[in-house]
Amino acid sequence: LMTMRVLEAAKALESDRIGCAVLHVPTIKPLDAETILTAARRTGRMVVVAENHTLIGGLGEGVAALLMREGMSPVFRQIALPDEFLDAGALPTLHDRYGISTAEVARRVREWTK
Repeated sequence: LMTMRVLEAAKALESDRIGCAVLHVPTIKPLDAETILTAARRTGRMVVVAENHTLIGGLGEGVAALLMREGMSPVFRQIALPDEFLDAGALPTLHDRYGISTAEVARRVREWTK
């Protein structure tokens, strides 16, 4: 689900001349360290982890720890759910509220690349 939103956001960002490499990481155990490190080295730019999980204990923390262990220090940002009890409601509304909708992902990446 999150990969599709990120792919759509990447397509929208192309019109602003912001290029994105998108990786689908279906598991955090085992973490595909080789693929993540290869992509981070190839781009040499910001690493953004977008996940439909909380900021704590998910893919973002795993990727951040991996980059740190490997001595890499790219600009790193997370798009994830806050570490708090979340509201109930219609998913599109909640995705916007918590910043994980396609539009919100694109907006945040635009802000971070200014």
